[in-house]
Amino acid sequence: MYRIRSFLIYLFLLLTACQQAQIDTSSTRSYSKISGQTMGTTYHVTCQTPNPSALKTAINTLLKEVNQGVNHYDKSATISRLNQASEELLLDTTKTDAKHFYINLKTAKAIFESTDGALDPTVMPLVNYWGFGYTEKRAITAVDSLKVTQLLELVDFNNIQVQSKEGQLYVQKKHPAIQIDFSSLAKGYGVDEVGRLLEQKGIQNYLVDIGGEVRAKGVNKRGLPWQLGINTPSPEAALTAFETVISIENQSMATSGNYRNFYEVDGIKYAHTLNPKTGYPERNTLLSATVLSKECMIADGYATAFMTIGLDRAYEIATNTPNIEAYFLYALDNGSIGSKYTKGMQNIIK
Repeated sequence: MYRIRSFLIYLFLLLTACQQAQIDTSSTRSYSKISGQTMGTTYHVTCQTPNPSALKTAINTLLKEVNQGVNHYDKSATISRLNQASEELLLDTTKTDAKHFYINLKTAKAIFESTDGALDPTVMPLVNYWGFGYTEKRAITAVDSLKVTQLLELVDFNNIQVQSKEGQLYVQKKHPAIQIDFSSLAKGYGVDEVGRLLEQKGIQNYLVDIGGEVRAKGVNKRGLPWQLGINTPSPEAALTAFETVISIENQSMATSGNYRNFYEVDGIKYAHTLNPKTGYPERNTLLSATVLSKECMIADGYATAFMTIGLDRAYEIATNTPNIEAYFLYALDNGSIGSKYTKGMQNIIK
């Protein structure tokens, strides 16, 4: 599922437009910017490195390996092979693609259980039906409620099991038509993997962004914590319009919202966030959910889950879940935007 994410505010962009070079002084540090394409979007890495060209090659290689595990648009990826399997798939976790897939599977299952099924990757058949998946993109002009009910019978992550047989792992499906979608956490996982790659190379100050999912470590080139903006949740708002700015260090951040990725038919808006309990695009007052965690994959998964359950339940889960913080923007009756956030957000909101 394509989702709107937070856009980054890089402090060095606040320097004068005429500044042409990055110069190391007592107050500024030399950073490189690396960009590319992955997972149907773009990635951006800002970090201290003596060889950005070699680092970009390493990042691209890594992200290709991640895609081979979790990208359902790639028919040869592990996730696609499971989706097309009749019953089970051998999972050789000594191979990088299977390893990436398995990590996403385990993490998704943990979030599925902690959110009472609000995050359910087996929603893939419904994602395709509503026109937001890997099948032909088209708007639903007439909703077939019987079809939705039939597809909803396939949605239950408990119908995916991992079994060990003779020392080998198999992913088993209770029904051949069950398919999974890791879009709710795969980009976050890619961010984490790139971050770990940088750290393996001794890079301690960096910002990694894939499609708005972010992992930050250390400080920016001015020696300050990284500054990230949370977008104004409105389709009419500019991409640089922010409701608030937060300051993070050694944290990851993901934002999910329905205010850009939707289509409209006969005055009815159909958003890409599907409720796995009802089978329909979710409608509630929650406009966006921003989650902080050490791992971007965790933040990504919870942000998606929160959008399917509304403000009150999302706030309750965020408050009672260790190692995450959340910032919610929601619609008020008068048309304005309200905010609500967990206690740990108070000291980092600017």
